[in-house]
Amino acid sequence: MLAAYAARLDPDDPLAALRVDDLELPAPPSGWVPVEVRAAALNHHDVWSLRGVGLPAERLPMILGCDAAGTTEDGRAVIVHAVIRDPSFTGPDETLDPRRSLLSERHQGTLAERVWVPPANLIDKPAELTFAEAACLPTAWLTAYRMLFTSSGLRPGETVLVQGAGGGVATALIMLGRHAGLRVWVTSRDPERGERAVELGADRAFPSGERLPERVDAVMETVGAATWSHSINALRPGGTVVICGTTSGAEPESAELTKIFFRPLRVQGSTMGTAEELRRLAAMLVTTGIRPPIDRVLPLGEASEGFAAMIDGTVFGKIVIEP
Repeated sequence: MLAAYAARLDPDDPLAALRVDDLELPAPPSGWVPVEVRAAALNHHDVWSLRGVGLPAERLPMILGCDAAGTTEDGRAVIVHAVIRDPSFTGPDETLDPRRSLLSERHQGTLAERVWVPPANLIDKPAELTFAEAACLPTAWLTAYRMLFTSSGLRPGETVLVQGAGGGVATALIMLGRHAGLRVWVTSRDPERGERAVELGADRAFPSGERLPERVDAVMETVGAATWSHSINALRPGGTVVICGTTSGAEPESAELTKIFFRPLRVQGSTMGTAEELRRLAAMLVTTGIRPPIDRVLPLGEASEGFAAMIDGTVFGKIVIEP
């Protein structure tokens, strides 16, 4: 089976650890079902895996990819939910399972001709979404949906700041927030990306770190160390920063603890989402007409081009891989 996988780990040159070739797999866990992958999407998680973050060498070779849409053996069109709960966990929210994982961490991922998943991890793909569009949802767009509608406490008419414009989560936050009646501001180091964010629906774009004309109700933080102080300073008293990632590092120069307790601010962690939230997200796209911006579509055999673009940061929206 043709697949894009981590053949080894390389913290300094992740592309050197990537291989696209036929791969024979061990039998999947009992009860898991195969899905013919019609489209998959790349995430920064895949690059971190090649660097060895969260993926130990003893699990190699590991097919990469968390996101996919495809068809089951009986012809059902589905979206694959990437969060794999431990069999012992019975709670309603799989993101609270301390033993949870994502596809491509303990179990083979989606950048292949087929992927095997638990039946509960499949939701129906709305006919209104193409397979490429649906494949963009399970990680970046689901993360954005939960940040806005589950974790932030935002209400229509309030102002949200999105740190960093252009990535999959950021573009989803802009489009979902605008259609939910929020005033959306963004920051970017690249003026062109800021302009494109405004075209997507952001009300205003600011250079990274620039003082804002007024404080905001919530900040969506995906960047981490490089923008943390700006995020805290941008919040009104009682505001909320929702953090889902640390692409620039996890150790800011200052944790801003005094400002957090004195003002007082709320710091809310948020990760991925549930299968039910993924269903609601897909329904929202059908209702609103929102569609994920797709930077490029590549055949599986050229997946390395997509990885290179992610590493270089020359991406606006999602990169889709079609087996």
